This record gives sequence, structure tokens and C-alpha cells, in this order.
Amino acid sequence: MYVDDILFVNPNPTVIKYGTTLLHNHFKLKDLGLELSQSKHGIFLSQRHYILFILSNCGMMGCKPSSIPMMPNNKLHISFGDHLPDPDIYRRLIGRLLYLTISRPDICFIVHELSQFLSK
Repeated sequence: MYVDDILFVNPNPTVIKYGTTLLHNHFKLKDLGLELSQSKHGIFLSQRHYILFILSNCGMMGCKPSSIPMMPNNKLHISFGDHLPDPDIYRRLIGRLLYLTISRPDICFIVHELSQFLSK
């Protein structure tokens, strides 16, 4: 059985941890780490912990932030550059970035551009 999305919400973090642990014991899950916070300016959706996981997994925790996800006018083409020795690492990264677009629509374009090169 495949379930695309399930939302598990509770104001008590202990209950959420218990519930996700229980589900993990019976099913293969990907926790996207969606976080909601409310302030006087509105409700905010974040995946901060998921972003930190991606950066840590890629060895990029020390990188400087950028205000844009890709250099403007950068042209990507399948025949330019070297092919990766293990494209599975790239595929996993693109999959994780696709999940990240839930809370970061500003990276949708570049993630979809990069996903065109999954075969090599």
C-alpha cells in the first residue's frame, strides 16, 4: 500500500514523537519535518530541520547562503561537464529537494531544471 501524504498534528511534541515512532515501526516513512508556527503576522510553514538534514548529508553545513538558487543565465546541458561516478547520490539529492519545494516555492524552477539530468 502506498499513501502519498499523511498529516500528523498535535500541540504536544511528545505525542507527535510517539505517533511517528509507532508509524515508523510498521511502515516505511519519510518525515518531511514540516513545522508550523504562528505569530501576529500569520502562520508560517517551514522545513528548517529537513534543510539542515540535507545540508549535513551533503557535507555543506559550512556553506554561505545565497539569495538566489542558481546563477542567472546559467545554461545547463546534458553534454556539458563530466558524468558522475555514482548518479544515485544526485538522484537522492534531487528527490529531497523536490520535497523541500513544499515550503520553498522559490526553488521549484531550479530543482525541476536539475531533475532533467537524473539519467547521467
